[in-house]
Amino acid sequence: MSQTEEKDPAFEALLDYLRQSRGFDFGVYKRSSLVRRVRARMRVMAVASFEDYLDYLEVHPDEFNHLFNTILINVTSFFRDAPPWDYLAQEIIPVLLRSKPAYEPVRVWSASCASGEEVYSLAILLAETLDPAAFQQRVKIYATDIDEEALAQARQASYSAKQLEAVSAEWRDKYFELNGNHYVFRPDLRRSIIFGRHDLVQDAPISRLDLLLCRNTLMYFNAEAQARTLARFHFVLNTHGFLFLGKAEMLLTHGNLFTPLELRHRIFAKVVQPNLRDHLLLLTQAGNEEAGYRLGRNVRLREAAFDAVTTAQIVIDLNGALVLANVLAQAMFGLSAEDLGRPFRDLELSYRPIELRSLIDKIYQEQQVITLTNVSRPLVDGILQHLEIQLTPLYDNGQGLLGVSITFNDVTRSQQLQTELQRANQELETAYEELQSANEELETTNEELQSTVEELETTNEELQSTNEELETMNEELHSSNEELQATNNELYQLTTELHLANAFLNSILTGLRDGVIVVDSNFSILQWNYRSEDLWGLRAKEVQGQSLFNLDIGLPVEQLKEPLRTCLAGETNRQEIKLKARNRRGKAIECLVTCTPLLGLHQEHQGVILMVEEWKL
Repeated sequence: MSQTEEKDPAFEALLDYLRQSRGFDFGVYKRSSLVRRVRARMRVMAVASFEDYLDYLEVHPDEFNHLFNTILINVTSFFRDAPPWDYLAQEIIPVLLRSKPAYEPVRVWSASCASGEEVYSLAILLAETLDPAAFQQRVKIYATDIDEEALAQARQASYSAKQLEAVSAEWRDKYFELNGNHYVFRPDLRRSIIFGRHDLVQDAPISRLDLLLCRNTLMYFNAEAQARTLARFHFVLNTHGFLFLGKAEMLLTHGNLFTPLELRHRIFAKVVQPNLRDHLLLLTQAGNEEAGYRLGRNVRLREAAFDAVTTAQIVIDLNGALVLANVLAQAMFGLSAEDLGRPFRDLELSYRPIELRSLIDKIYQEQQVITLTNVSRPLVDGILQHLEIQLTPLYDNGQGLLGVSITFNDVTRSQQLQTELQRANQELETAYEELQSANEELETTNEELQSTVEELETTNEELQSTNEELETMNEELHSSNEELQATNNELYQLTTELHLANAFLNSILTGLRDGVIVVDSNFSILQWNYRSEDLWGLRAKEVQGQSLFNLDIGLPVEQLKEPLRTCLAGETNRQEIKLKARNRRGKAIECLVTCTPLLGLHQEHQGVILMVEEWKL
């Protein structure tokens, strides 16, 4: 839809009239789909402009129902899209029931239930799993829709034989009673289903749910309304609740709220933030060896789980001592078992890569979680590692403060890919929803065309053209996926090449006969080759990141300050200086030190390269 059509004042006036006169807020619907459906109704009424159609609505109030039926595409059927329903019956419902005690009620919400076919499909599956008697005692299904006419039809629970084609003969005879030419859902089970009008965007949601079914509705909302509705769904679902959506609704950009259990069937589980507390077992009797054994085993199990966490984590007690550090934290920051019990302030980690001591004091004062994002940490190979650091107060059974837990999450790779991936996911989801919306409209058109064979024959060519366009859109979508995969492959190849280049550089530096020292603009050491280790007796990992002028070696580094500053300032491209020194064996030597600038990609001065050639006296 064009930008002009989006901001058409006449169309905005029509939406405002519908909102004020009938309470329907269609402003949250995707504008392209909304305009298309309104124009479809206008063509039926032979009305050319939005202004004329608004005048027609003011004169003919009965037209509201026809317009709403056109906009609210109530395309539904029993067990619509059979594979997801099979997965729900075989995998989800049994898990849901096993997670609840036998006496607890089962609460289900079918949002946007239309004429009720999917509500009664869900009731059949639950009754089959529980048995009808237990279903009546435990299950409560809330079925809601914004369309009163569709709700009235759903309340009657009466369907033709054609509408029940997807229901097996066994279930039809078991759950429906023949009344004339229609089948009516069993009244005793029907009492467990409560119907009501509900606006997903404006009205408060139904709470404490075990299962929420909302199929092919969110795809008509704009991104803001989708996010708001999904946040409400997340809030009202129980911890182990499930969300069942339509085949066009993938939630690629809402991974913080729901995680797919089976993306192909659009069944999701609620994402629950873990509550990190120690649940200690209390011994009921002094000297109870069995209880003591269980406590010791649980403590060991808790320690093993602490080490198995994939995020680096340490724990500081109220006395300021490091009491715990998992395996990943020890490897990341060079900690050992000997560091446990030491004052945290004595460890380098307390102030590098960021000052943590003052933040720990702040935790003790305010007792609130502190999160630090995008904390940079230089690694040995010169690459910057980006960390997300979280400081969390720890309590004794929710009462007294025990200490502070600090986690270090490496977000380097995710920072690089998150923006691009989120943009690609949004474009993919929008394209897929637009495609599904077009499919829904085609289904409605096919229902109307079935009234006469003549009309069906005259529109066959149009439908064929539309199908070709859909195939083209599918091909373009497939091409976009291939391009995204190619981009990921290129990124992997670049990373591999970078590792090879680093290995090649280290091999060259190791093979040089002269000592090589590379410092950055702050004179902190970036490279220190094998020959430098042999000359001055310090290993590369001992000097990495330290200032050259802070080293206590036989080389008089103070005399290098002026040549280094001159070279870093760009006043010269090469400067040599002879110095008298003593090597690591205490032998007097004379060194020729050559300073050259370290240039960046854009020829900016990023540091200095020092070549140290030994002249024996």
